[in-house]
Amino acid sequence: MTRILSIDDDSGIRRSLAAYLEDCDHEVIQAADGRSGLETFDREQPELVLCDLGLPDMDGLEVVAALHARAPDTPVLVISGAAQVGDAVQALKCGAWDYITKPIADFGVLDTAITHALERARLIRQNRDYQSQLEAINRQLAHTVRQLQDDEEAARSLQQRLLPPDGLAFGEYRFTRRLLPSAYLSGDFIDYFPLDEHRIGFYLADVAGHGAASAFVAVILKTLVGRYLRAHARERDPTILHPALALSQLNRDFCAEELDKHATMLYGVIDRREHSLCWSNAGHFPYPILHDGQSARFLAHRGRPIGLFESARYAEECVRLPPGCRLLLASDGVLELLPAQDTRRAEALLPQVGDAAQRLEDFMQRLGLQEPVERIDDIALLEIDHHA
Repeated sequence: MTRILSIDDDSGIRRSLAAYLEDCDHEVIQAADGRSGLETFDREQPELVLCDLGLPDMDGLEVVAALHARAPDTPVLVISGAAQVGDAVQALKCGAWDYITKPIADFGVLDTAITHALERARLIRQNRDYQSQLEAINRQLAHTVRQLQDDEEAARSLQQRLLPPDGLAFGEYRFTRRLLPSAYLSGDFIDYFPLDEHRIGFYLADVAGHGAASAFVAVILKTLVGRYLRAHARERDPTILHPALALSQLNRDFCAEELDKHATMLYGVIDRREHSLCWSNAGHFPYPILHDGQSARFLAHRGRPIGLFESARYAEECVRLPPGCRLLLASDGVLELLPAQDTRRAEALLPQVGDAAQRLEDFMQRLGLQEPVERIDDIALLEIDHHA
């Protein structure tokens, strides 16, 4: 049932309209002049208004304008005996939704006008409600985005604090690192640490995927390595001293955690007394580059990623580190930056780039890594200098 307000000074017309509309299941409220019509509108809040222009106390156009100012979404239909085009235009300008001349010969015209007006009003309300919902959703989304940004900033800060100090030196071996995430957080990770008085452990890991999930797994990896370090310090457990043993244990622990993630990793141990490097590779690619002061070469060594095959086994390789040598480790994100279509050909270019570079910054500059651009993949770089 629709509540309709009829404003007309002619009581006969008001009664006939009311009788017809009530037969059509509408509720009709009547007012005989403009002021009482506005008062009734304020009090009863009808859903539609029928208004005559020839009112005794107010200009009908003023009433229409006042109704429109009060409730622009409430349909106002003008019913007037003055069949003047100018009146109709003025009424529409004041806020009327339609103009019907009287006497009304066919009430079907009135039915159609009321039906169209109510449908239009319903759509306007629906659109406004939808707009309000969208605005509320957008406010909630903006709030959520700000929370996520705050969380990401906190996570990024935490990840940065978990990294070892850049430029840290252990005797004549200096470690320089760079971590360039493609997203806000990186699935790549670098760490280096003393094992005892004359040995240094280090690794570069690349967790599959990007963003927060991969960064979380990188933190788990660091936690596991820290567990092996503590086991060595407290119980003289040898696992962390031997790269193949360490990767085997990491692989078992990853598989046991059921993280649905895997990682490539190169773990190495430098003996400062012997000036030697022993390392093991868990699917890390590209291979490390060793520059001995004369030329650069890959330390090629294969292995399966950790977290995929519980039965995976890892082998160990060792090499001498002459004074003045440099060891460069890079995650596979650098291959995206090399000018070659084939991955293997791109990898073959790395020693040339590493050979020409005298410092890690030179290497980065040659690859364009110092430019603030979006990257497809995370990039991690670790350089180890052996000073004479």
